[in-house]
Amino acid sequence: MKRLSLGTRIALITLLTSAITVLILLGTAYNELLKDFERVLSQKQLIETRGVADEVNRSLEIRLTALQAFAATLTDGKNLIPLDRIKNLMGRQPTLSTYFKEGLTVMDANAVAIAENTFVPGRIGTSYADRSHFRRAMTSRQPVISSPIIGRKTGLPLLSFVAPIETDDGDLVGFAGGIVNLEESRIVPQTTLGDSQTIFQVLDTERFIQVDSLSSNAPIPELPAPGENLIVDAALSGVTSGVVTDNEGKKWIYATEHLERVGWMFLRAVPYEKATNPAWASFREFLVVSVLATVLLAVTALILTRAATRPLEIMSKKIRAISRDGSATGRVSESGPPEIRNLAQAFNTLMREREGLDRLKDEFVSTVSHELRTPLTSVNGSLKLLQAGAAGELPPKARAMVDVAFRNSEQLQHLISDLLDFNKALAGRMPIHLGQIEVQRAVHEACQGNDSMARHYRIPLKPEDCEQHWLMADPLRLRQILDNFISNAIKFSPVDGTVRIWSSYAPDNQIRITVADEGAGVPETFSDRLFQRFAQAESGTERSKAGTGLGLAITRELAGLMGGEVGYYYDNGARFWVQLPACKPDNSEKGSDREGT
Repeated sequence: MKRLSLGTRIALITLLTSAITVLILLGTAYNELLKDFERVLSQKQLIETRGVADEVNRSLEIRLTALQAFAATLTDGKNLIPLDRIKNLMGRQPTLSTYFKEGLTVMDANAVAIAENTFVPGRIGTSYADRSHFRRAMTSRQPVISSPIIGRKTGLPLLSFVAPIETDDGDLVGFAGGIVNLEESRIVPQTTLGDSQTIFQVLDTERFIQVDSLSSNAPIPELPAPGENLIVDAALSGVTSGVVTDNEGKKWIYATEHLERVGWMFLRAVPYEKATNPAWASFREFLVVSVLATVLLAVTALILTRAATRPLEIMSKKIRAISRDGSATGRVSESGPPEIRNLAQAFNTLMREREGLDRLKDEFVSTVSHELRTPLTSVNGSLKLLQAGAAGELPPKARAMVDVAFRNSEQLQHLISDLLDFNKALAGRMPIHLGQIEVQRAVHEACQGNDSMARHYRIPLKPEDCEQHWLMADPLRLRQILDNFISNAIKFSPVDGTVRIWSSYAPDNQIRITVADEGAGVPETFSDRLFQRFAQAESGTERSKAGTGLGLAITRELAGLMGGEVGYYYDNGARFWVQLPACKPDNSEKGSDREGT
């Protein structure tokens, strides 16, 4: 501990305190979490069981209502309609036939079948008055649904629907019946509901049979005897939900719902692990969150303890940036301990003085450039006149000296122009007139303008066929950028190399124009300073002397003023590019733009 810094000690104390707190919370919360999941799962089983019961009840109610409506059409108000009309009506009931696929029947007042829509041998003339649900219908004069029965003629597990047929005076004149095959219909849900671990059963609490296990030509399955199935025993005990342990010692969470219309009980049970497993999963998530919170607290402690030294780090970074490329700007916060505040104040004062010197330097360069431009223009004019023979034919030695003076004068004038343009761009005083520009036309014009230089260096210019790209830029400034890229590519290309120019789509709805040469490219150590002023990668070569070191810096400023950017990469040669916002050509301005460019 003696070797640890104060910040590290505080961070360790915070971490240990947080870890102990988290452990206490985890131990306290797990039991409550398990109980909550047990209650939630019990409630979920109850809701799902009730949902299945409601779905079955709706299915039964729909069929019973449809059958009751059909029964009302079988009387003329005083008597049962003639048999031929009954058969005719039965043949016109597609919906009822869908509900009762095992057949529709019509019986007289004594429950003797007199008509059917699906032929079953021996059904016509059979009396069903002994069936309990027919007796209930005769007594209550209300639609009735039977308990599961085995058909006398079909041997199928059936559910019988009966609706009384009454006259306007309330006299009973017959019955309309519908038959549903429990084995094939979807009234009784599947036992597992797609989950092999879930127990789902439909119990008839009146006859103590298992409805969902009915099958053709098989005896009606009775419920297990008391003690054989503890889950069924718990369901029949009257407690609608809870936890029960079966004979094998496995715990189950069960829920029941009773459907009084048919006397069915829906039982659903799931293993107790379905409560404990999510509880463990949530507990692990809580553990992960707690660990992350502890780590966050530790990181926060480290950040807070190092806050006092942060101004020192910022100042050291800015000092390194100043010594590297002079690009550091801004201030540091004058807060913290007195020693840090004093140091920050001294650093900010140094930065203000440095920025003042930069402004003074820029103003001096701008003033000197303006003052030099006028006499230099006069000197250039005089040298041109001498070259043109205005003062007579010059001797060869004198002509050679005039040529050297003219080239150096031209170089000096380019340097002054670059200085002025760069200062204007930095100050935001560079005039920019945006307009729609056809890229292909601008590229070809730039190539034509640099053709003489390309021939001098024996470097062919190849503007590739560009698509119909249009961009928004200042034609003059775009030409200035392209001239700079092309001239650099020509100067730094190997003999008999080629300079290619093309355009392509770029992200964010921009058009990229790329100028590519076949040279060695820019050294990796210099690429970070490529677009800084007075920067030249080959400062010791003859070619570097032909440039001012301001061209690429000016292109970056011009592109920024037009809403774009410039960049560089290497791919078998240097690739300089400029990206500017794309636009759609306006037909009304297309002609004038071409003329202006």
